[in-house]
Amino acid sequence: MKTNRLLIIVLIVGALLLIPFIAMQFTNEVVWTASDFIIMGILLLVTGLGIDLVLRKFSSTRNRLIIGGIILAVFFVIWAELAVGIFGSPFAGS
Repeated sequence: MKTNRLLIIVLIVGALLLIPFIAMQFTNEVVWTASDFIIMGILLLVTGLGIDLVLRKFSSTRNRLIIGGIILAVFFVIWAELAVGIFGSPFAGS
């Protein structure tokens, strides 16, 4: 069962990474390098595995929602920082 969950997470990450890859074929507005794909793949994978861990370890729906929400919020803040540099940190290239 654990292998199936990991496989599903990896397939979802791969499918999400196909979106910018396909967009790059049709427009010049999407320009990702190999490092962009690697970083986003790691970020998505860690987020997926974190949510999977929460779903396996917590039985209370309330706790699952709170901790899952925190994981998603951290994901979105890191994503926004890497994409546009909302905080101006060195990670965004500022």
